[in-house]
Amino acid sequence: MKPIVCYVTGREALGGEASTEKLLARIRVAVAAGVDWVQIRERDLTARALLAFTKAAIAEAGSKTRVIVNDRLDVALAAGAAGVHLRGDSVPASVAVRWLSETGAPANFLVGVSCHGREDAIKAEAAGANYVFFGPVFDTPAKRKFGPPQGIAKLADVCRSVQIPVIAIGGIDESNATECLHEGAAGIAAIRMFQEAAEQLKPLLDRLHHGE
Repeated sequence: MKPIVCYVTGREALGGEASTEKLLARIRVAVAAGVDWVQIRERDLTARALLAFTKAAIAEAGSKTRVIVNDRLDVALAAGAAGVHLRGDSVPASVAVRWLSETGAPANFLVGVSCHGREDAIKAEAAGANYVFFGPVFDTPAKRKFGPPQGIAKLADVCRSVQIPVIAIGGIDESNATECLHEGAAGIAAIRMFQEAAEQLKPLLDRLHHGE
């Protein structure tokens, strides 16, 4: 099965107070290069601004790229996104899944959960999550204050422990992405790798999709 390649947005990584227009241009490049998912992770935007930006991202994504909203289930549904990604401080996955079931969620609406260990992943799967993000696998500046990276062995352990897709995140770049796939990850997610690439992005995604 072709690996899932997810671009997680982050205006702060673009330097300074990057505009949403600048970020939308990066999404446009990533979609053209063949990214599978775009996760909108713009925590500082108001609900109204996030909704408008998500709708614009969905328009750029077209039919081949899924747009997922970080944390805000209400915004994801209002915008017509493909899913929501839940953080540790978001509504519990079990609550979100039950509410979506009771209210008639759109077909194929995804619920993902950020996990930092085997037990987290098992709990997310039991709650009905469709996938988990596991990380940080490798060193990344944004996560250093929380401790050392999890490492590739823990990624492999999590992948063996659940049946739902495990997406590796944290310090993922061209040099180590394939290693994550070889250890059982269903895909990879990153911010900087996609935002720092330009003309190299399509060849990079082609290699990742082929597990090279």
